[in-house]
Amino acid sequence: MDAAGYTTLNRQSGLMREMGVVANNIANASTTGFRREGVVFSEFVAAMDQDPSLSMAYASGRHADLTQATLGQTGGAYDLAIQGEGFFLIETPDGERLTRAGAFTPSAAGELVTPDGYRLLDAGGAPVFVPPDAKVAVARDGTVSVGGDPIAQIGLWQPVDPLTLRHQSGTLFAAGELEPVEGAEVLQGMLEDSNVEPVSEIARMIEVQRAYEMGQKFLDAEDTRVRGVIQTLGR
Repeated sequence: MDAAGYTTLNRQSGLMREMGVVANNIANASTTGFRREGVVFSEFVAAMDQDPSLSMAYASGRHADLTQATLGQTGGAYDLAIQGEGFFLIETPDGERLTRAGAFTPSAAGELVTPDGYRLLDAGGAPVFVPPDAKVAVARDGTVSVGGDPIAQIGLWQPVDPLTLRHQSGTLFAAGELEPVEGAEVLQGMLEDSNVEPVSEIARMIEVQRAYEMGQKFLDAEDTRVRGVIQTLGR
């Protein structure tokens, strides 16, 4: 296979990966706190001494769009949304993770947990406990109060280096060193929607599909050309 064929195959591989990312965005268009992703393409250029230079495209990473999504009112005492930057910090079996999905419920032990059972952590990195059958109020600064008495403060965090933010699964993110967020607010009785715009994602899917089909037509034509040359030389 010549250089053009290898370049096209490499591009096709990246387009397939982007198609999977776009499909995942569409599937999570209604997932609370989901952040749409995009594929980052890198270009590698090999400079030859005599032959022309060779450029290869590679889908090297996935970029999370952290744009604020619409906030919807639910009225739930343990439904929390973030207005501004930052993430909730939760404890998982794989370590601490960040999320914007704020649908929490009290566990049997009185800890606020996600639907998957992961514990919400406060500003000091400890689990948030609430008394059973208590009327809980959450202030905009994250302070959790029962009967007017503060019992915990929910922390909002962000990575010191934004480039260390990595999407893990669903609405969870891993990151390097974390720091508290300044200026963001916690809103009780509300949840943040997904920031996926279905129409834009469907349009992007069509673009990727057409680009993939064009690459496939080139490979088919190249295969036909090579077969023709082999048949001609074999006579």
